[in-house]
Amino acid sequence: MTSIPRDQWYVAAYGAEIGHDLFTRTICGEPILFWRTRDGAVTAVPDRCVHRRFPLSQPPSRLVDDQVVCGYHGFTYDAGGKCVAVPGQSRIPRTARLLPYPVVEQDSFVWVFIGDRAKADTSRIPRAPWLVSPDYTTVAGMEPLRARYSLLVDNLLDLSHETYLHGGYIGTPEVAATPITTAVDEDAGIVYVSRHIDDAECPPFYAKSTGLRGRIARWQDIEYTPPCLYKLHSRIAPVGSVPHPDGADPDAFHVEVVYAITPETDHSTHDFWCVARDFALDDEEVSAFLAESNRTVVLQDVEALNVLEQVIATEPAGYQELSINIDTGGLAARRLLQRLCAAS
Repeated sequence: MTSIPRDQWYVAAYGAEIGHDLFTRTICGEPILFWRTRDGAVTAVPDRCVHRRFPLSQPPSRLVDDQVVCGYHGFTYDAGGKCVAVPGQSRIPRTARLLPYPVVEQDSFVWVFIGDRAKADTSRIPRAPWLVSPDYTTVAGMEPLRARYSLLVDNLLDLSHETYLHGGYIGTPEVAATPITTAVDEDAGIVYVSRHIDDAECPPFYAKSTGLRGRIARWQDIEYTPPCLYKLHSRIAPVGSVPHPDGADPDAFHVEVVYAITPETDHSTHDFWCVARDFALDDEEVSAFLAESNRTVVLQDVEALNVLEQVIATEPAGYQELSINIDTGGLAARRLLQRLCAAS
């Protein structure tokens, strides 16, 4: 059984990464070539010529108008993957075509479907509307991870590690000390993990961005839709503040942390991260601080998970992993991922 679920939508890139030039990224072991046509649509096709498998992203391959010309022998393909020219003959072989990947651009991400294209139901793509909402300001990035994607899933479903790995940035003692609640929507295939801290130290990440000082109420509500999209709904407020009965929450600051967890190969991952906030919307200093701080936190995770990947690769057979209460969310996510893999 594959360790990466197929017949699934994955984030391949930010929309801003793809312009009217050739762009390549490997998703789930498949090298994919992207470009944006003159009418603004994103094209995704296999990154190899059907003739001798030369990568179409490799110079001297080039984009001419909306067609890509192979830099090895000149095979030319249109935006739909159809071969429109071959060298030395007018007849184009029937099989000379690149099978396009289903693509959807949504919430600042470019999603690509990996697997049986007949199963590419766009309604299954999870949403992250804050990333494009005028009521939020977002900073974002992507870091390469030399570790299997499931390690990042484990990491993000158990935020108790913030206390130890991210102290001085986002972690405080109360995070690890506070129990979690876990729920699973089996029909929708979503894992929910919540940790509500009524009285906590305010970490620098929030103190410097919100202006709050001293003790705070801090809520962390995780929503993970396997295999790709993770959302952390963070509420930061003065101690004693709670949302109003009608749902209004004027005393709180809200931060939506979104990760797209996209396998590159069995042992490497594209770690997309976004931080959207509903305060200080036009404050460029706050944006710069959150971008730098969150990237630092992400890189701390990357360093730890890269090490863990090497440990797992060299450990003796039969090693038994220990799990405790804080792992219930991660274990639920593993089960859902195994179910998706089995169905692939």
